[in-house]
Amino acid sequence: MRNSPEAIAAELRALEVAHRYRRREIGQDGCIDFCSNDYLGLRRHPQLATALADAAHRDGVGAGASHLVNGHGPEHDALERELAEFTGRERALVFSSGYMANLGVLCALADRDDLILQDRLNHASLIDAGLLARSRSFKRYAHLDANAADELLTAHASQYPRAATLLVTDGVFSMDGDLAPLPQLARSTTKHGAWLIVDDAHGIGVLGANGGGSCEHFGVSSEEVPVLIGTFGKALGTFGAFVAGNSAMIELLIQRARSYIYTTALPSPLAAATRTALRLLRSEAWRRDHLHELIAHFRSGARARGLPLADSSTPIQPLLLGAEDLALTASDRLRGLGFRVTAIRPPTVPQGSARLRITLQASHDRDTIDRLLVALEKVCRTLPETAG
Repeated sequence: MRNSPEAIAAELRALEVAHRYRRREIGQDGCIDFCSNDYLGLRRHPQLATALADAAHRDGVGAGASHLVNGHGPEHDALERELAEFTGRERALVFSSGYMANLGVLCALADRDDLILQDRLNHASLIDAGLLARSRSFKRYAHLDANAADELLTAHASQYPRAATLLVTDGVFSMDGDLAPLPQLARSTTKHGAWLIVDDAHGIGVLGANGGGSCEHFGVSSEEVPVLIGTFGKALGTFGAFVAGNSAMIELLIQRARSYIYTTALPSPLAAATRTALRLLRSEAWRRDHLHELIAHFRSGARARGLPLADSSTPIQPLLLGAEDLALTASDRLRGLGFRVTAIRPPTVPQGSARLRITLQASHDRDTIDRLLVALEKVCRTLPETAG
């Protein structure tokens, strides 16, 4: 039996042999962090800590109930209004996590004959949501291939003329750092009367002149992207997520999104801290400017050293190594040099594309980037040429 202790032990041994065993590590090891998603360096900001503590003393640590019982308070309400204004949409709805937001959106909006169409490298939460939704038709197109997406939209519209289509994509892909072709996808969804849903967890706060994310970066409108999903645990430095769109869509989510209805609300102190982070994101543009200067500096230095970086203009800078054991070895050696950089392996990324996922943050400086580049060059030169 697969659930016997012997079978479980064998499965764990197989993961170890394949270099795919995952281990939790305590982050306070003195190493410089180059693997978290704290892109704007806000998670340790004293104003966030003060806002959280003040709200905890006033409102309590936990929400006490779901939003629809009595867990929805003034901080949640204010945060939702501020997020709606920030994203240029009528309303926003706060969820307890990005995973729950994605599950809630697709399971609430997709009906049985609808098509859910996704980029093949979408985040696992979007893939899971597509599988769990009631739609009988769930398809994936080749990564970033807007033409393939358009062909699938055309075929489905011909077969099911009365059905709806949800085209779902990450704005910034979390393991590659590349951007979805939102203008092309928006043209296709507009042409076919489909909905374009963008999970911009890694774009909000980072891209766009005002930190509005991938949509602002590409200049696509709220009409072209009627459903925008974002998280608080990346550039905003806190925890939780939101969905923004028109008032009717948000009201439908409140009525139908099970991952919103049947869970305890985000704690009020986190909502208060996130409101503070949102204000800092908007008022301290230097964080975003500095971050993009660091990205350019890092990529220039990597090119000069012949490091095998993927093509990314975002804080996510993958250094592709191919084999799982090479990525693990490189990560361990970097830790020995004082840098924390996580090895990312299948099934998180496709077979043969194990990598170091280097993430840059506004809390870094050029000197620290230069030291990382020296360490990366040293480690890459000493890696074996083939996997063991």
